Amino acid sequence: MLILALNGSPHKNGNTAKLLRMALAEAEQQGAQTEFLQVSEAMAGLKQVYCVQCSTPCKGVCYEGTLLGEMLDTLRQADGMVIGSPVYFGTVSAQLKSFWDKTRKLRKDLALLNVVGGCVVSGGSRFGGQETTMRALQDMMLVQGMTVVGDGFTGDDAGHIGACAKSPVDSDPEVDQRVRILARRVCQVAHATQEIRALSR
Repeated sequence: MLILALNGSPHKNGNTAKLLRMALAEAEQQGAQTEFLQVSEAMAGLKQVYCVQCSTPCKGVCYEGTLLGEMLDTLRQADGMVIGSPVYFGTVSAQLKSFWDKTRKLRKDLALLNVVGGCVVSGGSRFGGQETTMRALQDMMLVQGMTVVGDGFTGDDAGHIGACAKSPVDSDPEVDQRVRILARRVCQVAHATQEIRALSR
């Protein structure tokens, strides 16, 4: 079982990255293979950073032979993923939005249908737009036909919509627990839904 972390922050080792690495550490404890993807690195090498809908259906020509193309191929193999973003004006980072806009070809191919997704978000203040950012992430996943889960798990609690943190995340007393619960939930549902993913691959 492959669980991916997509870091939507431009900072490779910032607060969002720390949350995602917590999630991957828990996924590995659950027996999953994991991989960390730095979204900004894939977008930095493109001539055309933003999707301009140059073809319908999407042919993916704008990222052929690039790091972005390699990352999107990795997404095709995923059973689950945890997507993280810092709060930028109440929503996701520009880097992550541009990356996700480039997944149009994956949508045409049903490549992410029934892949399990969860979210982690970090913000500069306690009530700094974390939940609106998380809902934007969930909407992005739902448009791909993904199965979206929150941070609830048997033996813990029903959870909420995901793991929200106040930066610096090292000082947030509850964040490690919430991220690990989320990761366990992603792994649990990904394991339970392997057969239905196989139908579209």
